[in-house]
Amino acid sequence: MNARLDSLHSLRLLLSAEHDCSYLPGRPARHLVADPLVVDNQVYSQLATLGFRRSGDRVYRPHCRSCKACLSLRIPVRAFQPNRSQRRTWNRNQDLRVQRLKPVFDFEHYQLFSRYLQARHPGGGMDDSSPESYLSFISAGWSNTVLYEFRRATRLLAVAIVDRLDNGLSAVYTFFDPAEAARSLGTYTILWQLAEARRLGLEWVYLGYWVQECRKMAYKVKFRPHQVFVEGRWIEVG
Repeated sequence: MNARLDSLHSLRLLLSAEHDCSYLPGRPARHLVADPLVVDNQVYSQLATLGFRRSGDRVYRPHCRSCKACLSLRIPVRAFQPNRSQRRTWNRNQDLRVQRLKPVFDFEHYQLFSRYLQARHPGGGMDDSSPESYLSFISAGWSNTVLYEFRRATRLLAVAIVDRLDNGLSAVYTFFDPAEAARSLGTYTILWQLAEARRLGLEWVYLGYWVQECRKMAYKVKFRPHQVFVEGRWIEVG
């Protein structure tokens, strides 16, 4: 089968076994997973418009039996208008320098990643990651992935893992110094990606899944307008 598909009609989707939901404790979850033998960045770009997401080399979408809480969320770059709090966050971080890097292992990045997980997501299943699992998480052999590092002078404060899609940027994961909570670095890195997508002439920034009942995801819906993928179509929220 040709990996570069003109359409997705012949793409095989696999159904994962049920497992514990990482967003809503006590609920079972399962995923539709794109056939890894035919996925490349072009196919992934098309799948992103259908609510799919990348983690490592796996491209998936939730497909739970009795729950539809996970909604893919994206921001229209040209229509986005920052609110007052977001403008303050943007201004607060203008002393940071951003550098674009290839998705290769960097020990300083890995140390920050480990500190972030231990402080923000203890017991979440990733806080005991090894250098090998970290590297396999940040990119896939076929993905067009870049790392954006944010520094104040020489001090590393944040790293954003970003996939360049045909029509947008996909915010895969961001980790930052937990001691710098006052900077709101998670919000700032999204604002920066929106500015970068605008500079590149791209339409969307994809933020992955939003779950209304998950408090840790509440920041995503503060970027307005945004769209959520519901029952096969994108619905705009003003």
